[in-house]
Amino acid sequence: MLNKLHYEMIKLYNGDAKRIQHFCKVHSYAKLIAEMENVDEHTLFIIEAAALTHDIGIHLCEEKYGNCDGKLQEKEGPALAEKLLAKLGFAKDVAERVMYLIAHHHTYDDINGIDYQILVEADFIVNMYEDGLSKDAVEHAYNKIFKTDSGMKICAEMFGI
Repeated sequence: MLNKLHYEMIKLYNGDAKRIQHFCKVHSYAKLIAEMENVDEHTLFIIEAAALTHDIGIHLCEEKYGNCDGKLQEKEGPALAEKLLAKLGFAKDVAERVMYLIAHHHTYDDINGIDYQILVEADFIVNMYEDGLSKDAVEHAYNKIFKTDSGMKICAEMFGI
């Protein structure tokens, strides 16, 4: 089921290799952190589905608003994900949590749940590299955002902090 979702997301982002690479990397780090944190299988499944779809609204935002601001993605992404997840037969409870995570993945002040925390950390790991953040900016994000032992270790090793 996750492989079908992965492929459907690649098809959805047809021709946008940069964004396909992004969600593939976020998925990889989210899965790694989740497994290192020993989350249960159900939570891992939600984390993986959310990591694959977290930016699903990006193209719609660019078309509709002329930009892909994170808050706009949070607004537009859940409805798109709901349709895709229903088409693929995802359970309603899984789809609802994935939609919640999409609707909040750029909101960092009230993170509730290990799935939410891991998605945010994985997205930060990838974005900090892709955006070429300075070491000071990485350290600031590390101190402010990262909470899981595994996410902290990966971030510290990757960026030498």
